[in-house]
Amino acid sequence: MEFTENENQKMIAQMVRDFADKEIRPKMMEWDESQEFPVQVFKKLGELGLMGVLVPTEYGGSGFGYFEYVTAIVEVARVCGSIGLSLAAHNSLCTGHIMYFGNEEQKQKYLTKLATAEFIGAWGLTETNTGSDSARMLTVAEKDGDYYVINGAKNFITHGKSGDVAVVIVRTGAKGDSRGMSAFIIEKGTPGFTSGKKENKLGMRASETTELIFQDCRVHKSQLLGQEGEGFIQAMKVLDGGRISIAALGLGIAKGAYDAAVKYSKERHQFGQPISNFQAISFKLADMATQIEAAELLIYQAADMKNRGERMTKEGAMAKYYSSEVAVRVSTEAVQIFGGYGYTKDFPVEKFYRDSKLCTIGEGTSEVQKMVIGKSILA
Repeated sequence: MEFTENENQKMIAQMVRDFADKEIRPKMMEWDESQEFPVQVFKKLGELGLMGVLVPTEYGGSGFGYFEYVTAIVEVARVCGSIGLSLAAHNSLCTGHIMYFGNEEQKQKYLTKLATAEFIGAWGLTETNTGSDSARMLTVAEKDGDYYVINGAKNFITHGKSGDVAVVIVRTGAKGDSRGMSAFIIEKGTPGFTSGKKENKLGMRASETTELIFQDCRVHKSQLLGQEGEGFIQAMKVLDGGRISIAALGLGIAKGAYDAAVKYSKERHQFGQPISNFQAISFKLADMATQIEAAELLIYQAADMKNRGERMTKEGAMAKYYSSEVAVRVSTEAVQIFGGYGYTKDFPVEKFYRDSKLCTIGEGTSEVQKMVIGKSILA
C-alpha cells in the first residue's frame, strides 16, 4: 500500500487551506453561536469542485478518488468541524447514494446539480425510535398506482431544512425485514414533504440538523433508487464509504486541535520557560501525535481498499471508530494544555472539543463500529 501524498492531494490541501482562511475562519464562531448554516460557503465550495469530489466528470464532478476526498474533508475540518461535517454528508450520503445506485436518468438529473452545489443534499435513515435499529423504522411508503404515499418522520437529518433534495429510506415491507425498505429521491417543495424541529446542539452547530416530516407525500415511482426492497442494503453500502468520511472528519478535528496545542505550548511561558519544555506537556503532545498518525494510516488503508473496489466494511469501521475516539482524546488534551484559556471561546480548542464528540455518534456510534468489527473478525 502506497500512501504518499499525490499531486492532486497537495493541490486540494493548499486550495482548501486558502479557502478556509478566507471564507471560513473569520466567521466560523459567529455561525457557531447563531447556529447559522452558511449556504453561501457551500455554493463556493461547489465552484471549487469540492461538492462532487467523487462524482465522475461526465456529471459535473471532479472525478477524484477517496485519497483526494479524505484530504478535502481533513483540511476543512482542521479549521471548522461543522463545515467539514456538512461537506462529508453532502458528498458521501446523498450524492454518493445516487451515484452508486441511481439510474442514468437520475444521475443526469441530480448529480449534475449536487456536484456543483446548485442543490444541497440531505440523506434520511434515522428515526426517533430507530437509530442503529433502522430495520424497525416506522416511516412507511404505500404503493398507489404509479406513486408511493409516504407517511412518518426522520430525525437528526443534516441539511433537513436547507437541502434541495433528499435521499430517504422508508419501509415498503414488513417491519424488521432487511428487504422491506426502499430508497427514494425527494425534492424540496414536494407536497407533504416538510422539515421540522431544528436541533440545538452541543457542537457542529453550523451544520444544520432537523427533522424531515412526511404527510401523505406522493412520490412517483421514477424517484425510486434501484428496486423496491433494496433500500437497506444500499444504505449499508453507502455507510461503508460514510465511515471513511467521518473518520476523516475526526482526523481533521484532531489535527486542528493538535496544531493549536503545539503552537500554544511554545508561546505560553510558566516558571521562566515555554510549557512545551515540561515533560507533562511534551508527553501529551507525543501521545496526540502518535494517535493522529495511527488514525491516518487506518483511514488511508480503508480509502485505498475503497478505491480498488474491495470490500472494506471492517477496515472502514476500524478507521471510523479509532479516528473518532482520537478526535475526542486529542481535543480534550488540547483544552488541558491551554488550561483556563482552553475553556474560553477566545481560543479554538473549545470548539474542537465540542465538535469532536459527534464523530463518535454520527453514522454509527463507536459501539456499533465495534459490533461491525467483531462480526467481521469472528465470521
